[in-house]
Amino acid sequence: MSSLYQRRDELEKYEFMMGPERGKLAVSLDMLTDALILIGQHGVYCVSQRNPSKPALDLETVLGEINGAKQLIQSVMEELERARAVENQATKE
Repeated sequence: MSSLYQRRDELEKYEFMMGPERGKLAVSLDMLTDALILIGQHGVYCVSQRNPSKPALDLETVLGEINGAKQLIQSVMEELERARAVENQATKE
């Protein structure tokens, strides 16, 4: 079963509240956040041999990539919001 199918109720709710594009991006952010939580929990048990206060290097890389993906999605959501605001402003004039 796909992740989107499992989150169809959440997806419908966000799409209704934010529109289709931003709703899908919001669910994507939630999915990435859940992945970060799981990796963080895993990192407690898989620590670096060189520095036990840090997660293993592969986990550090994955955490960095997921955080980067979240930032990218957030920037797209902000751009969509700005475009919507400009469009609303233009229709008012």
